Amino acid sequence: IGRSRGGLTTKIHMVTASDRAVVDFCLSPGQAHDAPVGRDLILSMKRRDEHHFLLADRAYEGDPTRLLFAELGYIPVIPPLRIRTEPWDYDKVMYRQRNEIERYFLRLKRFRKIFTRYDKLDILFTGFILFAIAIDAVLV
Repeated sequence: IGRSRGGLTTKIHMVTASDRAVVDFCLSPGQAHDAPVGRDLILSMKRRDEHHFLLADRAYEGDPTRLLFAELGYIPVIPPLRIRTEPWDYDKVMYRQRNEIERYFLRLKRFRKIFTRYDKLDILFTGFILFAIAIDAVLV
């Protein structure tokens, strides 16, 4: 559990293939930045030979993160921050599919134990997330 302005919080970082298929996930403290954890999560996955799109929000838009995604064979679809002096082009139609992961998180947060994070230990919280993922897969 990390401390942030919102109190004691934990972030769930997740890679999915669709709104029903979780590939991998990990936890980080609430005060930690998303990009380093996202890079580690992508590095832990099996490298693909063919090119796949990797959709991410603006928290992962830093140059090191985008370059790592490209080196690993992914096509990053990440919008630039508005304060960038030299913004890059990205596939806006493809980026709209990112709502699938947002919908998945909404379904996970229906479980009160995930929404409120009662567990003090990460292993217990991770176990319940896995349980919720399994329940969500059955309810299709």
